[in-house]
Amino acid sequence: MRDQHATRRPAVPLWRSTRTYVGAFIVLVWGLGPFYWMLVTALRDENYTFDSTPWPTHVTLANFRAAFDTSRGNNFGRAVLNSVVIGASTTVIALILGMMAAYALARISFRGKTLVSGLILSASMFPVVVLATPLFQLFTNIGWYGHYQAMIIPNISFVLPLTVYILSSFFTELPWELEESARIDGAGRFQAFRLIMLPLAAPAVFTTAILAFIAAVNEYLLASLLSVDRTAPVTVAIAHFNGKDPNVAPYTAIMAGGVIVSVPLVIMVLLFQRRIISGLTAGGVKS
Repeated sequence: MRDQHATRRPAVPLWRSTRTYVGAFIVLVWGLGPFYWMLVTALRDENYTFDSTPWPTHVTLANFRAAFDTSRGNNFGRAVLNSVVIGASTTVIALILGMMAAYALARISFRGKTLVSGLILSASMFPVVVLATPLFQLFTNIGWYGHYQAMIIPNISFVLPLTVYILSSFFTELPWELEESARIDGAGRFQAFRLIMLPLAAPAVFTTAILAFIAAVNEYLLASLLSVDRTAPVTVAIAHFNGKDPNVAPYTAIMAGGVIVSVPLVIMVLLFQRRIISGLTAGGVKS
């Protein structure tokens, strides 16, 4: 009996659990507050745009129809397609390059490995605004201005450090024995990577793909400088929405466009949150 009492987990004080729930509630409100207000404004009649009522009033779906209305020069539907093309292309290329780089950093010993890792991580801290003017000049000179590659290539450079960072930490913790067994059985290094290591890294790859896609879709600064109406993504298209009055921004239609873009991403994260969390944490704990 004495041993049972000694091994029993001590009860958590009430004030500590209360503090935890209060803190979680504050973070939840802080994170979802802007999205909630965007949804409320998107459902509100245009004549009541600045109504401060904290719940939906004068509800209408006209703002969502206005977001797709092309009679005022808006082309939101094409912008959604552009964002999918840019985001998907960036994600696929970044994953291919990131997986190979992460595997090399995690599994292969070579001279300058620490320096390469440091350069990759430092690239993620480089301010984007510094690159805006040089990239604009470069892509204008070579004829890429207004084309998809002018936005895809910079996005790859921004997403690639995150890809390498997540995948390399995961590859480092995978068991060496499986790869060594495949090599002994006659598989080459690439075959062992493709057939053995890559399936084991599926949670981390899936997580990285989601984060890379979201980062590429959310990019605005370079897209606003390097795109034209034909290739503008949703972030640029929403910022350039036109309303009935050219001197007044159509805030309700802008909010409706934001909701249309945000809801699929939110649903995707909610559906795959367990995979995302497992992919982010699996490489940090040894089994």
